Amino acid sequence: MTLTDEQIRVRAHELWEQAGKPEGREDEFWRLAEQELLNEDKSSPLRTPDNL
Repeated sequence: MTLTDEQIRVRAHELWEQAGKPEGREDEFWRLAEQELLNEDKSSPLRTPDNL
């Protein structure tokens, strides 16, 4: 799965809102969202060592 900026943006916004909308931490939430989405992809039941 290739992440799009839109997917990351939506998740980063959710995380930012959950954290109380702190100022000046956009990059932090972007990286957090990107990492979270990448980790979700790795743990997807569709991906096994046989089909990587």
